[in-house]
Amino acid sequence: MNTEKTKVHFTDNYLLNPTNPIMVNLIGAGGTGSKVLTALMEMNHSLIELGHTGLQIRLWDDDIVTNANLGRQRFAECETGLYKSVALINRTNRFSGTNWKAETIKFEKDSLGRLPEYAQATIYITCVDNVKARFGVAEILKELSNRRHHRDESKYWLDFGNSQHTGQVILSTIGVVKQPNSEKYETVASLPMITEEFGELLKQSEQQDNTPSCSLAEALEKQDLFINSSLTQMGCSLLWSLFRNGMTPYRGFFHNLKEFTTHPIKVT
Repeated sequence: MNTEKTKVHFTDNYLLNPTNPIMVNLIGAGGTGSKVLTALMEMNHSLIELGHTGLQIRLWDDDIVTNANLGRQRFAECETGLYKSVALINRTNRFSGTNWKAETIKFEKDSLGRLPEYAQATIYITCVDNVKARFGVAEILKELSNRRHHRDESKYWLDFGNSQHTGQVILSTIGVVKQPNSEKYETVASLPMITEEFGELLKQSEQQDNTPSCSLAEALEKQDLFINSSLTQMGCSLLWSLFRNGMTPYRGFFHNLKEFTTHPIKVT
């Protein structure tokens, strides 16, 4: 008889019973980030309806909307020339009555090694298109993990990444999240960062062409039209399960849209 307990991660209690809206830093406002913002808007509304305090989003991106972004990313022709983060946040706030914030700079340390202002948050979601940015975020999060007893203590990092037809979403803890005693499950307090677990794979993937696309047609040669939205729905479902179920036996997945396959990554 197999008596091995299922390994699960229980959500940090502050996410379930917060005194203020949960601070979320969404980093990247492109093909995936623009769609994740819409999902977070839906999540925020649903959480508030359930009696939760909801989410407070700060969107980071220094990029400008160009014609190549129209169609695959959530931008209109009248928004070309605007900062992506500003265009998206203004539209979201008008639509849902939120007071979310836009940053028109990269989420990175400055030339003196100082953290960006407003770097502190409870949840970090990265939708960046290069490996260097991921390692930069990881470095900042490790530094922030040492800052305990802060209202917006850093707890989770959800990273989205994709190539033309495939992608992955990985959930990590920032430090250790205290787990309750459980007779039914084997609890796991720490989930590894993508940069630690898949660091070498990330560096290998960076050797491929990473130049910006000058047109939508060129962009579609590099990324399938629906890979971003496919990852967004599944990745945000993982985040939603942390709030709704208070636990998860999964910490991410690998997704292949061309073959319509998804492989979950279990908590170990």
